[in-house]
Amino acid sequence: MNLAIRDISYHRGRFILTSIGLGLLLGVVMSMGGIYRGLFADALAVLGATRADIWVVQQDTNGPFAENSRIPEDIRYRIAAVPGVAQASPLSFQTIQIERLGKPFRFFLIGHDLNGFGGPPAIVAGRGIRQKHYEMVVAKGMKMALGEKIHLGLHDYTVVGITGKMVSSSGDPAAYVSLADAQDIQFKKDNDAIRNDRQRTGARVAGIQSLSPSQVKSLQNNISGITESTHTVNTVVAKLAPGADLQEVQQRIGRWNHFRAISGEEQTRILTKGMIEKARMQLGLFRVILLVISAVIIALIIYTSTLDKIRVIATLKLIGSPNRVIVGMILQQSLLMGGIAYGIGYFVILLTYEHFPRRIVLESGDLRSLFAIVMAICVISSFVGIRKALRVEPAEALGG
Repeated sequence: MNLAIRDISYHRGRFILTSIGLGLLLGVVMSMGGIYRGLFADALAVLGATRADIWVVQQDTNGPFAENSRIPEDIRYRIAAVPGVAQASPLSFQTIQIERLGKPFRFFLIGHDLNGFGGPPAIVAGRGIRQKHYEMVVAKGMKMALGEKIHLGLHDYTVVGITGKMVSSSGDPAAYVSLADAQDIQFKKDNDAIRNDRQRTGARVAGIQSLSPSQVKSLQNNISGITESTHTVNTVVAKLAPGADLQEVQQRIGRWNHFRAISGEEQTRILTKGMIEKARMQLGLFRVILLVISAVIIALIIYTSTLDKIRVIATLKLIGSPNRVIVGMILQQSLLMGGIAYGIGYFVILLTYEHFPRRIVLESGDLRSLFAIVMAICVISSFVGIRKALRVEPAEALGG
């Protein structure tokens, strides 16, 4: 007879409810680990999809993700001419929030050169962008249908394709448009704003006394071209030629072109160690707290269960049962409770993790480590009940 199984069947309801509650708690611990891994996956999604060796950004910045960066679009030609660079392509990034279906609608807009790289990694439905204007590829997370239109800036854009789980470092789903469209959306002003800028700048020019009337008129005629230029990007990404030295190319770009060239590895470090470090530490702290709570709960349950079995334990000692039988009963109950709770938590997460607002990444290594930790907690927590059981005197079986 297995005493642990026999005792569990006698207190079946309490054991099942306790295992379910503990399983839900462990499910939260699993979700914390999945969110932690998901933060890394989200932060590196655009970086990995672009597959660039070098990110050229504004000098003295950590752009384009961790810090704002703006550089002229035509710098791409100077970057492409640097020895060791095989291809250079400009990219534009911006976060947009509008109203859609009566609710706030937030996403990350990426503008890319249709003849370069940095566009959507894979099209799961529809097609890619073929026209220079007014076409868009959206991520699945935006939940938009093919052919749907959305108003951005001064124009309407049609969804022609759907890509996979592309998100920004903050978890917002990504959408792709042509670079020209992205620049218009980000920098082009409406007619009223343009007229106001012309009048304001024209008044300033007219107030410069050192200019002749002909110079003032010439500058005022060229104001629109100066104030309405949209040829600005956030970064120029580059791929190296086979055999090119990364550090040498970075030094050349920084020395000749007066921009900062960040390698893919450096960009990864900026994103993971800078942007999500505090979130990582907070999630880790929550996981530790929840595991401690789980240990306390298991210890309390085993201890109260031992108190309920004082007469039974005393009877076992009275008939000559060795201590290892009593210790084995308590330890088996603790391990069985932990194993069942872990299974319940894992089953709950499998059913729900796809519906979380942020990405949940469940890695087998993390799950195995958590299972080992739960089993260790069960063993340690059972010592409280074992200590109480070993102090029971056989005479208590004959008490009133």
